[in-house]
Amino acid sequence: MIRDAAAEDLGSIVSIYNAAIPGRLATADTEPVSVESRQEWFRQHIPGKHPLWVIQRDQRIAGWLSFSPFYGRPAYAATAEVSVYVAPEVHREGLARQLLEQAISRARGLGIETLLGFIFAHNEPSLQLFERFEFRRWGHLPRVARLDGVERDLVIVGRRLG
Repeated sequence: MIRDAAAEDLGSIVSIYNAAIPGRLATADTEPVSVESRQEWFRQHIPGKHPLWVIQRDQRIAGWLSFSPFYGRPAYAATAEVSVYVAPEVHREGLARQLLEQAISRARGLGIETLLGFIFAHNEPSLQLFERFEFRRWGHLPRVARLDGVERDLVIVGRRLG
């Protein structure tokens, strides 16, 4: 079941996000974040414009997807960054695919015509997931991140809708 996130879901959302930090594949954060530090981020996700969705498995939150404004300028209002995180114990069970599929099918109803993803170049599973949904590599930023002393590239993937 995919639904809009509620305030009481934030602890689970943060837990799933923090679980991704040690792997150094999915986020540029290097230390866990707190629920308190994510309160404003949560409030910025408005269901009818830039939603934050959770996917449930066995009555618990197993993953989430967010739409975020791109670049914060009015001319980019129809473009959104999409982020997907799934709990480690349910990786490779199709939950990220379900979330991304829903995002693509519902984005135009949110006024979004272009979706972007920002993915580390060494994160092959995420790159493959987005490519399966016809996202194309629109940009490559070499060595823009440093994780544990290793410089990492960032790939920007994008997809026009409709």
